[in-house]
Amino acid sequence: MKDFLRQNGILLLVIALLLSILIGVLSVVMGGQADPLSNLTNTIVSPLRGGVTAAADWVEGVYTYIFHYGELEQELNGLRVRVGELEEQVREGEEASRENEQLRELLNLQARRRDFVFEGARVTARSTSNWESTLTLSKGSSSGIQAGDCVVTEMGVLVGVVSKTGLNWSTVSTIINTDTQMGGIVNRTYSAGVLEGDFSLMNQDRLKLNYLPEGAQLVSGDEVLTSGRGEVFPSGLVVGQVEGVFTDPSGQTRYAVVKPAVDLDALIKVFVIKDFEIVE
Repeated sequence: MKDFLRQNGILLLVIALLLSILIGVLSVVMGGQADPLSNLTNTIVSPLRGGVTAAADWVEGVYTYIFHYGELEQELNGLRVRVGELEEQVREGEEASRENEQLRELLNLQARRRDFVFEGARVTARSTSNWESTLTLSKGSSSGIQAGDCVVTEMGVLVGVVSKTGLNWSTVSTIINTDTQMGGIVNRTYSAGVLEGDFSLMNQDRLKLNYLPEGAQLVSGDEVLTSGRGEVFPSGLVVGQVEGVFTDPSGQTRYAVVKPAVDLDALIKVFVIKDFEIVE
């Protein structure tokens, strides 16, 4: 290296001097503009500086997003709680409205049938078996409910008959259950028969009006009521509507298939008729 400098030192000094003169001349010619070396440096550094700035902006944006995301999540959780509270208020309002409507209908029924003594109860369970159709109620013998009492809706539509009671519960055989048997009458024609549950019809949510008179002229849509025959059940309770009239396989008797007026799956509250006047 020393030998190189010794041999070429003068040449290097000349080259450095020429570069200095060239840079000075260019500075004068460019009229105060940045010298080429500065331009070169800035040309190289500027993209890097821009990249650093963009990265800093991105980091700042991510931080701001995370910070605000936490705030938004807290606000969203608060809104969820509020929505839940409002939904509960709506449910309570709907329940209160439904109960008020039931009470109005019950008052109408009581005005029509002043002889009825009612006991309200809630449906707490439904049978899940294919062999029976029963309901469990929230009240029993301690409330004066007995086996054989009729159960109706607030509008006087027949639900079924109490078949078993406990101290604070009771079981209701619905009108489509196979053990149903009571007098029925067609409101339009006064054709009387026996309302009976039938296994094949129970799975279709239907029952029979059996032993119809020979000349009974029934049509689809005829309303069927309880007849009160036998003085065991009240008369005039709505059972349902005739869907069709058929003759049994023996050809001896005719019967009507009846669609119940009550939606057993939708029942929430029912009313047990604990006492009534027997109409002669």
